[in-house]
Amino acid sequence: MPSIVRLLLQPDMRRPAPPPARVDLRRVLLGGIAAWALALAVSAVLLATSHATVTTIVTCVAGILLGGAGLLWERRNRRSYRGDD
Repeated sequence: MPSIVRLLLQPDMRRPAPPPARVDLRRVLLGGIAAWALALAVSAVLLATSHATVTTIVTCVAGILLGGAGLLWERRNRRSYRGDD
């Protein structure tokens, strides 16, 4: 078994990397957006009861917007990240 230093210096001695897993990013992104939406609802209730600040609301909205941007990226780059070329 070659040492770690030898493997770092001579990458051709390493085993080949496994193929990347095929993942449906839409499901991942939609799950994240749903989690942020739930956090937004909880934060709104906490804000109404004076247990939260506006910062928590803004953070949740930012998470939802970034998830939406991720969905747009996924739609435009679906073929390249899935390897469907």
